[in-house]
Amino acid sequence: GEKNQYLKLRVCVATCNRADYSKLAPIMFGLKAHPDEFELEVVVLGSHLIDDYGNTFRMIEQDDFDIGSKLHTIVRGEDEAAMVESVGLALVKLPDVLQRLRPDILVVHGDRFDALALATAAALMNIRILHLEGGEVSGTIDDSIRHAISKLAHYHACCTHMAEQHLIAMCEDHSRILLAGCPSYDKLLSSHHREDYMDIIKSWLGDNVGEHDYIVALQHPVTTDIQQSIKIYGLMLDALISFNKRTLILFPNIDAGSKEMVRVMRKKGIEQHTNFRAVKHIPFEQFIQLVCHAGCMIGNSSCGVREAGAFGTPVINLGTRQTGRETGENVLHVRDADTHNKIYHALELQFGKRYPCSKIYGDGSAVPRILKFLRTIDLSEPLQKTFCFPPVKDSISQDIDHILETQSALAVDLGGTNLRVAIVCMRGNIVKKYTQSNPKTFEDRMQLLLKMCADATRDAVCLNCRILGVGVSTGGRVNPQEGVVLHSTKLIQEWSSVDLRTPISDALHLPVWVDNDGNCAALAERKFGHGKGVENFATVITGTGIGGGIIHQNELVHGSTFCAAELGHIMVSLDGPECSCGSSGCIEAYASGMALQREAKRLHDEDLLKVEGMDMKHSEPITAAHLINAARLGNSKADAVLNKASTALGVGIINILHIVNPSLVILSGVLASYYQVPVQRIISERALISAQSIKVVTSDLEEPALLGAASMVLDYATRRIY
Repeated sequence: GEKNQYLKLRVCVATCNRADYSKLAPIMFGLKAHPDEFELEVVVLGSHLIDDYGNTFRMIEQDDFDIGSKLHTIVRGEDEAAMVESVGLALVKLPDVLQRLRPDILVVHGDRFDALALATAAALMNIRILHLEGGEVSGTIDDSIRHAISKLAHYHACCTHMAEQHLIAMCEDHSRILLAGCPSYDKLLSSHHREDYMDIIKSWLGDNVGEHDYIVALQHPVTTDIQQSIKIYGLMLDALISFNKRTLILFPNIDAGSKEMVRVMRKKGIEQHTNFRAVKHIPFEQFIQLVCHAGCMIGNSSCGVREAGAFGTPVINLGTRQTGRETGENVLHVRDADTHNKIYHALELQFGKRYPCSKIYGDGSAVPRILKFLRTIDLSEPLQKTFCFPPVKDSISQDIDHILETQSALAVDLGGTNLRVAIVCMRGNIVKKYTQSNPKTFEDRMQLLLKMCADATRDAVCLNCRILGVGVSTGGRVNPQEGVVLHSTKLIQEWSSVDLRTPISDALHLPVWVDNDGNCAALAERKFGHGKGVENFATVITGTGIGGGIIHQNELVHGSTFCAAELGHIMVSLDGPECSCGSSGCIEAYASGMALQREAKRLHDEDLLKVEGMDMKHSEPITAAHLINAARLGNSKADAVLNKASTALGVGIINILHIVNPSLVILSGVLASYYQVPVQRIISERALISAQSIKVVTSDLEEPALLGAASMVLDYATRRIY
């Protein structure tokens, strides 16, 4: 309302243990950085204050936050009853504190029993609650607690797309859900490339250990099945002992069952074992470096299924604790570990591998989004929650615009002359485009490409676009499964076996798809152009060169060595003019822009190009356009050249019709509009009767290469296949 624009928003952040603090800290720093808008109060309770867990409230003091209240709320005993009593103790102590602080909003995180106490107290005291990380599913009792907190909370900042959909399905009000991404990723992605990471690794694991050559193990009890957790814990330790790699093992958290797990660890002599380092607590920034450079992470910590994916670190998730979570392809689940052999085998499979970085849980801009969301909270709105129960018949249709607007791709076009990057949204609108001329050497080109992509991802946040991945369209032959340019056209020298995926994925923490420009043009037509809804069609690009792509049963045809649909090199003559590919008689040697320009120059040199009514500056370079113009004005020599070109192209396209029998041919590129009529005519004269009726149309797309590159991301990022 009116009054609160002059008042600061009083935000109380409550933290219970080291895990939730790592998610809350970035938000606390963000609030503290805007003292004119927000007043931050910090309440610490739960296992932060217990020395067995390393007295982790000291981390908070070291980060320079004033702790307004410390509440001892843990009843010792580490069994189910103790957890329940702890909730009760917190409920007894919290009302005084909340009454004294009178916050406008209380921020709680996650699914721990302490968080349930916080949310219960605040809801009953009419304090607005912002819940972080609601809507997720991990496959344990935590799910029930997490969903219960979501029901008590007034606002939600969730991490993944699926979590947002779950909250909507749970009847939470769409307008009060923010898809923010995980706040810990803001820190992850910014501190990811630390120079001193080897020092950190050595300080925790000893001097003689290398990058990707050690294991991080972190296993917590599953409170609904304590016996099973203890058994799996023992098997994990056996497997690690026999796997014989340096291992950093963290003590389990405070849940029921942790005492017994520590007993198992002591019985197996882990703390004395030369290969193991057993620790209670590691500061988050250092822990992240350790996970990022590990050969493998094992256990059932949520860090493995969430944060580790951002670095492509291989993970083995044991038991049922995280089975419901969305994960990248770096996670291997061992759901029922009945023998240590099975775990040992998983270690053999995963140890030392690397996976593409996955951004399911965030893109590094969660905190600015959350602060922006907090600024929009209107304290004069009624505090009473309204639930959005689904209408009994209608479907929930309120969020498609939001999806269409924001989900976007970074499209890259590696042309011969220009390097272009664009942000393209689901609808195929080019939101913003960046163009630079392409440097000559590989190093410079890569560096410029990464810089342009980084600029675009920064701008995307302000443009309300969420980048799902990067698509690259390039000349030459590409292995799209590996993201490697095998060898490129004449245009781009010194590109052979160039891995484009890894450097881009490492720099941007995004999945990357690569394909050649012909295939990208076909993909663009499939998603945004004449190919929409057409199962079988071919796209032929008639530009400087000739290329294209074939869509068969809705998918691209790549071929066994990735040179399917090299349409420019369909041969239509046993001799014919020489082609840039080294052969002769290819349709590219007859009908491409380069071929027409070559013929135009030849006629010009023999003084046969100029005709009445055609004005030519003496200085200007001769191009295909002059040839077309001369033919239009009645020059029979030019006309004969173009006839031959159209015939070659038409015959080439008939070959395509007779091999894959598409229902549509789309001509794209600068010469498309010129060739469309003659090609259609040649098909009707020369093709088999069953293929004569196939339509030839001209593409309407402005930017086929960029749109095709984007479509790989927009189609596949949601399908999770590379």
